[in-house]
Amino acid sequence: MISGQEYLIALGGNLRSEAGVPQQTLRAALAMLEDGGVQLKAVSGFYRTPCFPPGAGPDYVNAAARVGYDGGPQDFLTVLHTVESQFGRERQQRWGRRTLDLDLVAAGQLVLPDEAIHADWRNLPPEKQVESTPDQLIVPHPRLQDRAFVLVPLADVAPDWVHPVLGLSVTEMLEHLPPASRKDVVEL
Repeated sequence: MISGQEYLIALGGNLRSEAGVPQQTLRAALAMLEDGGVQLKAVSGFYRTPCFPPGAGPDYVNAAARVGYDGGPQDFLTVLHTVESQFGRERQQRWGRRTLDLDLVAAGQLVLPDEAIHADWRNLPPEKQVESTPDQLIVPHPRLQDRAFVLVPLADVAPDWVHPVLGLSVTEMLEHLPPASRKDVVEL
């Protein structure tokens, strides 16, 4: 067990849950995480982002958090999935509409399961990303560096966190994204 490990998580949703609209769901999920022993160290603002793929549903509300948890990455992922299910999350379609999405973005400077497998997933062509789901935990999230909807809120809570494989900070990864993708992420 890793004591007091710091984690970065991305939060999102675009469907109403029992807690209410997506912003209310994200707030309620953060409270549930905290009640379950997760230490909230910093929470970003909430951002509206276009649904992907375009036309697949309502816009998303996204956020990020820097948290502490007294357990390993796999245990923490289980906590995240448990909270998702409490808000009606059903894993039926990859990148589909959802009430709540809690992604484990990073676990400090850990690279799991190893650098070679991480590289395979990070370099997976876009058409394969839609149909492939890893059967093990991959951290940092293999497409973190490509997603403005993750990096913009993450810059609120961990701008100086450095990707252990790419050697770039959150701020630097964000600067490498096309301006149009950054502009699509609008603070609420």
